[in-house]
Order: sequence, then structure tokens, then C-alpha cells
Amino acid sequence: LEYWLIYGALGAFVGFIAGLLGIGGGGVIVPVLVMVFGMRGVPHEHVMHIALATAMACIVFTSVSSFREHHARGAVDWRIFRRITPGIILGSLLGSYIATLLPTNVLKIIFATFLLYVAIQLLIDRKPKPSRQLPGTAGMLSAGAFIGAVSALVGIGGAALAIPFMIWSNVAMRSAIGTSSAIGFPIAIASVLGYIASGWRVAGLPAPHFGYVYLPALLGITLFSLFTVPLGVRMSHRLPIATLKKVWSVFLFLLSSEMIYSVWKHS
Repeated sequence: LEYWLIYGALGAFVGFIAGLLGIGGGGVIVPVLVMVFGMRGVPHEHVMHIALATAMACIVFTSVSSFREHHARGAVDWRIFRRITPGIILGSLLGSYIATLLPTNVLKIIFATFLLYVAIQLLIDRKPKPSRQLPGTAGMLSAGAFIGAVSALVGIGGAALAIPFMIWSNVAMRSAIGTSSAIGFPIAIASVLGYIASGWRVAGLPAPHFGYVYLPALLGITLFSLFTVPLGVRMSHRLPIATLKKVWSVFLFLLSSEMIYSVWKHS
């Protein structure tokens, strides 16, 4: 019962921040699931892979709920979505495959370093050149592949890369958040397929599971997140842009610190 309570509370929080910041919520889900699986005695060599796969499966549902709410407010740029999605899918499949080949602590270090870098960039708040625009077809394909690969590798919906990329290209902050919530869907679908395939014949995984995806955590997190996504979206469209950026940076700093501590504890 205590684990179901954790999954439910995690889902409620993830749903809110998914709507607020346009993220899939993997940045929160992964470290919490790493902690829970450690408490449950899941073999250490499988912990990070199960957490990443389950987080991406949750993002399939949180991203749909989030982008529907943002779309209703006119905040999703579907032109950007269509141009970047082919690269996103290719990169996500590649990233999920690479992730299963890496040790848990290596994945944690990559995850923490990546979050810390994005948090610093948000605090610096560099303004892009007014003339800068989104790149052409080749540039969008490359950007999508990079965002998809890194997202699958660290178990996130892509917002931590996609939003800075769009802001750097002079896309409005609210539009970047809304569009990012839609981008999380193809990232999650492609990544989950990769994690299911690579974990299909792995022994020692906690049951019930589907590849590396742990089904009880997926169910608990998803059910509760669907109730809180609309609350986060409403808050996102009320807060000032500067406040949204600060919330983002603090959120990422906390996640990075937690993962670094986790690596130190197991070293």
C-alpha cells in the first residue's frame, strides 16, 4: 500500500508540473522511482533502466493530457511539431537503445550533469538575437534527433532541451511550453518501444513488467497525473514569464542535486 501511495502522490505532482512547465515529468519520476526500487530491493544493475523506461511510459499519457490543455489555449505550434518530429523519433529510438548498454551510475551522472547545465542556462537568461529563427529542414531534423536521443537517454519528455532551443530561436515562452508538451509524445512512444524491446528477455526484473516498464508504477502515476495536469496548465498561463523561468531553474537544480547525491551514496 505504501508504494501505491508514493505512486499516487508522485503522479499528482508530476501532472501539475507537466501542465505548468510543458514537461513530461520524467525529471521527477526517474529519481523517485530509483529511490522506491532501491527500497524494494530491485537489483541495482536494473534500477535505472526500469526507472527510465517507466518514466517514458508515464510521459506518453501526461504529454497527451498536457498538450490538449495547451492546444485549447492556442499555445501549441503544430508547424514546429511537424518539422521536428521525424528527427525526434529517430533520436529517441537510438537513445533508448544506448541507455540499456550503460551502467546505472553512468546514466545517473549524465542525467544530473544535463539538468544542471540547463538550470544554469535558464538563470543566465541570455537573450537570442532578434533576427534568429528556427533552422531549415536539415537543422530541424538534427535538432530533433539530438533532443530525442538525450531525452530517451535520461528519461525525460524533451522539454529541458526543446524549450531552450525554441526560445533561442525566438519562439515565445508560452508557445515553447505548449509545443514542448506535444513534442514529448513522440519522444515517449519511440523511447518506450525501445525499452520494451531491449528488456524483453532480461531476467530478474520485478513483476508485472512489460520489457523494462514496471506496470504498477505506470498505472499509479498515470491515473493521478491526469487529474492535476489541467491545474498546472491554468497556472502556466497566469504566471509572468520571468517567474516561469525561475521556477524551471530551481526545479532542475533540485533534481540534479538529488541525482548527484544518489550516485555518491552508491559509490
